[in-house]
Amino acid sequence: MTKSADTLYIGIGGHLVAIAASSGEELWRCKLKGSSYVTVSVRPNAVYAGASGELFCVDPSSGRIRWQNRLPALGRGVIAFGDASTISVAAAAMDDEAAAAAAGVAAT
Repeated sequence: MTKSADTLYIGIGGHLVAIAASSGEELWRCKLKGSSYVTVSVRPNAVYAGASGELFCVDPSSGRIRWQNRLPALGRGVIAFGDASTISVAAAAMDDEAAAAAAGVAAT
């Protein structure tokens, strides 16, 4: 198995995917929720992912979901993590959602 420092974790189409940074090889894929945006926060012993308003804790070596929290009564929006790398991604996703909503209103 590739060391976690050599692994890139991406969120796409309701999945969290681990990629070997040196080769681009997919190491594992974990289905989360049907969502256009999956935000990711990597910690030393866990990868946290947000999808459709739910929070997931995933084992970084196996891709197994350790736990999930549906965050009741908070909606199904984009989850923004408190580190600089994911906040900018979440902000861009929210901007895209707002633009799509505005386009839908303008079209009616």
